[in-house]
Amino acid sequence: MEIIWFLIVGLVAGWLAGVLVKGGGYGLVGDMVVGILGALLGGYLFGSLGGAVGGGLLGSIVVATLGAVILIVILRLLKRA
Repeated sequence: MEIIWFLIVGLVAGWLAGVLVKGGGYGLVGDMVVGILGALLGGYLFGSLGGAVGGGLLGSIVVATLGAVILIVILRLLKRA
């Protein structure tokens, strides 16, 4: 059951990141991949910086969305170079 929640959080976070960065979405699978990678990146960054977000679904979505936004910005910078 946890994998389903992980995929849902990834999908929501990827979609939110696409909206926040104003680049549009990447489709269902693309948003999910961006969100999952963003969740991993966000979790790593928050953990290494000593940050803590309240647990639960909302905290997971916030961390994953921030990580996905950072991931999209980095990918766009690399694409321009």
